[in-house]
Amino acid sequence: MGGISIWQLLIVVLIVVLLFGTKKLRGMGSDLGSAVKGFKKAMSDEEQGKKDADFEQQKLADKKEQGEPLNEQDKAKDKDRV
Repeated sequence: MGGISIWQLLIVVLIVVLLFGTKKLRGMGSDLGSAVKGFKKAMSDEEQGKKDADFEQQKLADKKEQGEPLNEQDKAKDKDRV
């Protein structure tokens, strides 16, 4: 009562298949799958490359405040920042 039975779901699936056809549904499914895969890959890449420009600038500023000597790579980053 109030819930969706298996027969109602089968009727809905049958109507969708008749409206769109199996080729179009297969294509939409593969497009959706590749979109989800790309999204997951982008999210995992973002987690791995967590360093960004703000992080590098803060790191350089901390080194300057503490009076630590900057190496050549840090000097180049500092020069690019200005």
